Order: sequence, then C-alpha cells, then structure tokens
Amino acid sequence: MKIDVIVGLQWGDEGKGKIVDYLAPKYDMVARFQGGPNAGHTIKIGKDQYVLHIMPSGIFHDNMLNLIGSGVVIDPVILMKEISQLENIDINVKEKLIISQKAHLILPTHKLIDAASEYSKGKKKIGSTLKGIGPTYMDKTGRNGLRVGDTFLDNFEEKYQILKDKHLRFLKQFENIPDFDIENEEKRFFESIDKLKKYKILNAEYFINEFLDSGKKVLAEGAQGTMLDVNHGTYPFVTSSNTITAGVSVGLGVAPSRIDKVIGIVKAYTTRVGSGPFPTELHDDTGEMLRQKGHEFGATTGRKRRCGWIDIPQLRYSIMINGVTDIALTKLDVLNDFNPVKIGVSYMLEDNTITKQLPYDLVNIKVDPIYEDHPGWNQDISKVRKISDLPENALSYIERLKNDLNTRISYVSVGPERSALIINE
Repeated sequence: MKIDVIVGLQWGDEGKGKIVDYLAPKYDMVARFQGGPNAGHTIKIGKDQYVLHIMPSGIFHDNMLNLIGSGVVIDPVILMKEISQLENIDINVKEKLIISQKAHLILPTHKLIDAASEYSKGKKKIGSTLKGIGPTYMDKTGRNGLRVGDTFLDNFEEKYQILKDKHLRFLKQFENIPDFDIENEEKRFFESIDKLKKYKILNAEYFINEFLDSGKKVLAEGAQGTMLDVNHGTYPFVTSSNTITAGVSVGLGVAPSRIDKVIGIVKAYTTRVGSGPFPTELHDDTGEMLRQKGHEFGATTGRKRRCGWIDIPQLRYSIMINGVTDIALTKLDVLNDFNPVKIGVSYMLEDNTITKQLPYDLVNIKVDPIYEDHPGWNQDISKVRKISDLPENALSYIERLKNDLNTRISYVSVGPERSALIINE
C-alpha cells in the first residue's frame, strides 16, 4: 500500500489535527514525520478538547498504531506528560504507540539555548516557541545530537554530559541568560527517559515499510505549515524542519514513490503566530474580529495569532511544492458574519509591478496585496452537514477557491466538533 499525507498549506494552525482525527479510521497507522512539541494539534471530542504536541492525532482511535518518526524531535518530559494524560482517560498508549530509535532528544540545555538566543535578538526575534526545537535540529545536522535509541547505551549519561558541557560553553557568549533550574530540569528529563524506555522503541524504517508491504494503510501527519518549511518558507522566520510532503520520505524513511494522496489543509482565512512576513495581515478591527470569532490563540504558546484574508498566490505556491491532490477547507464558519469576504489575488511590488507569484524575499521586499471582494453569507453554517445545504454565497466561495487553486476541495469544516465536517469527495 501507499502513504497518504496531511500537510498544512499556510503558516500552521490550519486545523490538521481535526482532519487527521476524521480520516484516521480509514487507516491502520498515523505517523508524525517532523517537528516536535512546538506543534499543537487540537481535537474536540464531545465537550472535551485535547491538544497534542508530539503524539500523532490517531491516538484516540481503537486498533490504530501511532508512529513518532525519525524526523521528529522529542522532549521526553512533554511526551510523558501527554502519555500520562491519555492513559488517565483509559487510552492504552503502550499498545498503540511506536517511537523511532532515530528520533532526536531535546535536552534541557537545548531549551535554555533557545531562550537565550531568542532574547538576545531583541526586536529581531523570529518568534520561537522556546521549546528547544531549533538547537536540537542544529545538533542533529551538526552530528552532535542524542537519539532515543541512545538511551539504551551503557554510556548514555556520559554522552549526555559531553553534550551538556558543550551547551554550557556555548551559553557563555550570552550576556543575559533566563532563569533556569537546570538541576530540576535534568531530574525530570532522566525520570521521563526511564519511563519512555518502557514503550515500543523500534527501528521504525523497517517497521513502516514492512507494514506497508503487508497491505496496511498509513496516514502521514505533518506539523506546522508549508510557509514555515526551513527551505521553502519565509526564511529566516521558519521552523527547523521540512514541513512539506518531501519531509515524509526524510522523516519516516520511505521512498517518495510510496506517497499517494496529499491532502492540503487550508484555513478559510489566514493566520500566523510569531514574527515574520504575512502579506494579507489585517491590523484593524476586522483582523481582531477574525481573531475573536476564530479563537485564534496558539495551542502551544497561547500567543495571539495574527489574522488576515486568504492569500491565493501563497496557496498556489504551497500546492505546487507539495503536490496537493485534495484540499480540506477549515473554519469556514468563522466567516459567517463578514461581508464582503476579501480574497488576496495578487501582489503589488515596490516598483508598482503586479505579480501572482510569491516573491523570493518577503522579509526585505515590501508587497501590498490586491484583493477582490466576495459576497458574504451572513448566516450560521455550523450545523450544515451537506455541501448542497450551504448558503449560495458560501458555495460560490468554495467554488471560487477551487477554481483559483485548480484543486478539488474534498472536505469543509464548519466548526471545531468532530461532526462539524462536510464531505465533498
């Protein structure tokens, strides 16, 4: 069998967790392929809401394996906290979770380096979540990192001490280091490592390929969004991993030819957390109204999300580099009371030329979005479950996006609940 992929097509927070949760029963495994606890996938089941930072979103389903792949970086303290919360609601995590031996570990000093580095930048902060993600990936690419499989080595603590000492030497360059109880953080780290070693830690590349060869179906789940990809996003205001479809092969150890359907998640408007370019951002009452109606506050950091209209050139770029076959449009209900609904269709550059392509450098090149108005529908659509029951203007908005993006819209989310999803396959 082949792998289907879920990727975010904007700057993250598109609603990937909900779509994975809906699709999961059609698969035998959900596999996270990159990122770390900087992600926050929110799933609402009945009146209860759960936020997953490292755990794959298929964990709530029976008879479902969940794989944390080699491309993920793991904070054992955060992962064990998630596991404990799930086990407290009677989810048998030990039976359902597989962790790659090659996934890298986030050390306490990685988080300290992250904070010290971010604070030292002053107004030039990139908006890090301060979870130690960047420094961990730096050690990974610098061939200094520690992996989950290393925890079984007799000299693991020695290897840990060597890396910790290197970090402490590096930290001496910073004038202001945040308060950090390293002794307590280390204690929690090693306690969590001891607990984590009781779960299934495998050579995941062999496992997932043999799993596929046996006829099983896998759904690969990404974190963040395309515009945060370290190679193809709004650099340097990006994450430290490959958030796009190509990251599946790297992060799970499967051939590109294994990939079949790619489902791109698109919010019906646009948001971004932290610093960095955002062409269609709104700095007015409309932007604040989007934030309040959409409850746009980060699931990981609690920070206010910046809000703006949907951006067609940006989405075309994301669809192109991901090979998207289907779109899941989320939070359409948030636009219920907006009239008109604006659509960013192109950009005007500083020399007054107009382009429909995403410029190379959005950091130093000023672009002004050019909008077209679409009539709003001014009614609550949160109870609609059939595409034909949507108001005419909501239907034409979906049709407009489908045509502009040249990609079918197979799912439309009209609320946070599991059931608030329209299937349009």
